[in-house]
Amino acid sequence: MKKPLVRKLILVCALLFFLAAVSPFVCDAVIRNAAKGKLYDDVHQLPEKHTGLLLGTSKFLRDGQTENPYYRYRIKAAETLLKAGKIQYLVISGDNGRKTYSEPDDMRKDLMALGIDSNKLFLDYAGFRTFDSVVRLRAIFNQSDVCIISQKFHNERALYIAQLQGIEAVAFNAQDVGKAFGFKVMVREKFARVNVFTDYLLFTRPKFLGPPVSIPEGAK
Repeated sequence: MKKPLVRKLILVCALLFFLAAVSPFVCDAVIRNAAKGKLYDDVHQLPEKHTGLLLGTSKFLRDGQTENPYYRYRIKAAETLLKAGKIQYLVISGDNGRKTYSEPDDMRKDLMALGIDSNKLFLDYAGFRTFDSVVRLRAIFNQSDVCIISQKFHNERALYIAQLQGIEAVAFNAQDVGKAFGFKVMVREKFARVNVFTDYLLFTRPKFLGPPVSIPEGAK
């Protein structure tokens, strides 16, 4: 192999390595910046929205017995918004990929146990990823002005996807977990933020779409 060609290959490899190294930081900065002014911790300051989007997660940890704190805090956040009248309806979007596993059903049952009217709850069984949940919110549920409910780090990414989908969104931050417990989650989040840009570069679509679901209209 000729030396000039070798040099070019080395330069290309070096460039690819550089891009791979810096892309998580660039993607993280873009997503964080896009979420500024849209995140709320205080329910009293949160603007009212007709519909909320509750992003699903598993109820239990891998041992099948210990409750997932991310789940518990998201349920509490959704209950707070519904009972405070900050949202009128709630789309619960999560994974239902196995017969014995349904994040939307678990969340609905627990919200109903807290006194939430089931008529206020709409289930999205094809929210396999945050990308799918947000895209389907508009494509299937015809919602373009919403409040997203999850932990702050998750809300930031969902808000950026919503922005790309033309959805006017704010987000209410559920209580986060300790850094020690959530370390692996935060590492995965860095790569998930890069994947947001990959999805749009590759024109990715949700795994499933389907027929539209009608949510009653009304004043916020």
